[in-house]
Amino acid sequence: METKILIMPGLGGSGEKHWQSFWAKSFTNATRLEQENWDEPELDKWLGQLNTTLLKLDSPVILVAHSLAVSLVAHWAVKYTNSHIKGALLVAPADVDSPAHTPDSVRSFSPIPITKLPFPSIVITSENDPYVDVQRAGYFAAQWGSEFINIGLNGHINSDSNLGLWEEGQLILKRLF
Repeated sequence: METKILIMPGLGGSGEKHWQSFWAKSFTNATRLEQENWDEPELDKWLGQLNTTLLKLDSPVILVAHSLAVSLVAHWAVKYTNSHIKGALLVAPADVDSPAHTPDSVRSFSPIPITKLPFPSIVITSENDPYVDVQRAGYFAAQWGSEFINIGLNGHINSDSNLGLWEEGQLILKRLF
């Protein structure tokens, strides 16, 4: 059975120039998680939508979360379980615990759970991400039992980073298959 990739955008929904949008269009095994409101996130609603989506995917799945969706994965893993999840690529975690790094609109996702994830995972960060310090991203990775990768100066690893299909990310993703 083919492994699915569940693309999980963060706040704002990852626009058309975001690497997640390129991946969603390019990979035949990719599904994009949809939320009712990308701009006013509510943890309970986002969790419910994620769990409903996962229950519909009756095959192995790898989560590909960006920014706020990384926190969503951590919260989901505390509340739910799903044996189909093979792993998670957790890109540019937003530090929702820090008002200095993230907007008040994401505060319902705080505190970020720091319990070990029940599946293999890789946290990718950038040295100049305005939404998380490298040390804090490393702390999250350690607590979650994740491999930790710093990809240098790539901002929030989003549309503004101009990564296109982000080949480096694809190579890292392959480690979870």
